[in-house]
Amino acid sequence: MIAADTSSLSAHLSGELGQDVSLVEAEVRKGALYIPDVVLTEALSAPGLTPALQAALLKFRRVPLLDGYWERAGEARRLLRSKGLRARLGDALIAQACIDNGAELITRDSDFRHYAQHCALKLA
Repeated sequence: MIAADTSSLSAHLSGELGQDVSLVEAEVRKGALYIPDVVLTEALSAPGLTPALQAALLKFRRVPLLDGYWERAGEARRLLRSKGLRARLGDALIAQACIDNGAELITRDSDFRHYAQHCALKLA
């Protein structure tokens, strides 16, 4: 399973270039891209969202949430914060959904490196 973060999904949708965008495009072409629910929420809350883009976003597969998800996300975030590392709530929720499902995360947000280093998040 491979999932996209909001930063890479937004870059893809706005036509930006980058290795992450190429990965997103490849997964979209295969029909294999997943997005965590938080990414969907962030993308749907973007100002200027068109009905066509909203429809496209709703077609992506979602990363399932497993029992105990909320607790594990809080524990992972607490671990990073106790080390003095940046751990935004949205990132914690995205990372935990991917960790729970063994999904690789496509992202251009460098804050996820902390989840990779300390919480077993796989980065694509």
